[in-house]
Amino acid sequence: MTAPPEQSNQKPAIENRKLPDRVLLSHDWLTGMRGGERVLEVLCRIFPNAPIYTLLHNPAAVSEVIAAHPVTASWLQRVPGISRHYRYFLPLFPGAIERLHPKAADLLISTSHCVAKGLRPPKGAKHLCYCFTPMRYAWLFYEEYFGRNPLKKMALTPCLDRLRAWDRATCDRVDRFVALSRHVRKRILEFYGRESDVVYPPVNTEFWTPSPDQRSEIGNRQSTIGDQQCIRVSGAYDLIVSALVPYKKIELAVRAYNRLGYPLKIAGAGTELKRLQRLAGARIEFLGRVDDGRIRDLYRHCRLLVFPGVEDFGIVPVEAQACGRPVVAYGAGGALETVVAGQTGVFFHAQTEGALLEAVEQAAATKWDPLAIRTNAERFGEADFISGLTASIVRCMGT
Repeated sequence: MTAPPEQSNQKPAIENRKLPDRVLLSHDWLTGMRGGERVLEVLCRIFPNAPIYTLLHNPAAVSEVIAAHPVTASWLQRVPGISRHYRYFLPLFPGAIERLHPKAADLLISTSHCVAKGLRPPKGAKHLCYCFTPMRYAWLFYEEYFGRNPLKKMALTPCLDRLRAWDRATCDRVDRFVALSRHVRKRILEFYGRESDVVYPPVNTEFWTPSPDQRSEIGNRQSTIGDQQCIRVSGAYDLIVSALVPYKKIELAVRAYNRLGYPLKIAGAGTELKRLQRLAGARIEFLGRVDDGRIRDLYRHCRLLVFPGVEDFGIVPVEAQACGRPVVAYGAGGALETVVAGQTGVFFHAQTEGALLEAVEQAAATKWDPLAIRTNAERFGEADFISGLTASIVRCMGT
């Protein structure tokens, strides 16, 4: 997978602050290009010589920027079929990451939602953890990942207890935490008892842009002081861009749009695909896994984006807003930090079909300002991420 065509592979400019020369990177696994890997990609450009330590590595599934770095994978890499079934090996992850032996360095940066922060830093190195969330499998969303079978829960409880204990204990290996949202900062304090900085993850707002016609209109309006032009956003369909896994709550949207009868396109793949296809009516289309160029086109021409789950941050609503499109989102989690009610989207506050449909109808009837929507997304650009993370690194190295 390559970087989006408008994204530079050059080392980005950073503030005039001295950063360590010897840096290591730790990431849970390299099996695709999702939001976490986009963060890692920026770190790879900031630190072009930094080795990466990870549980699993599929070179064909990551960008050229990441693939250019030396990668050391754990012994799990040698297990046949591991890339398709790695989540079944969850109990072995802590031991696997601890058996890696990183080279000497001044700074270790882990980007972690599972066990990456558990890598033992080399002697004398500081450790900054950019935390996507405390280990989701151990602390959160039990039923979404493992179901409601009481026998399974009885069998898994000792394992999850050990994972939570290990996850909490390895916080002592971290000198400074950085959370990707205020929502996650609260979790870090609750589960780890640690304070953290908040630095929002980078969104490539140079790639995620309105269509050329709308960009021209927005550019003309930016030069007209005080011009407020709201329009009812047109589009032949509403859109979901998501992994098709239980905690994303895509089933809620499918059932709601079966009732609504308005076209809904769903881009993404996952374990729930076949079940959702069986539930979906004729006007719901599943597109599977699509590349960034196609997703951008989908954003640009949809009526609105539907975001029915709770996310730690949620990069998809920001991408849609960068393309000038409003968002209908469940009013919880990171969406509360990225969507502005009445200005860039509409929230619904109960995960029910009726509440979602009411929000969709409200959004469809609203006249939106594409410039205001785009401007909100620009708060989450790469330059802001680099500036915030640089400040955290400087503080980490000074502790």
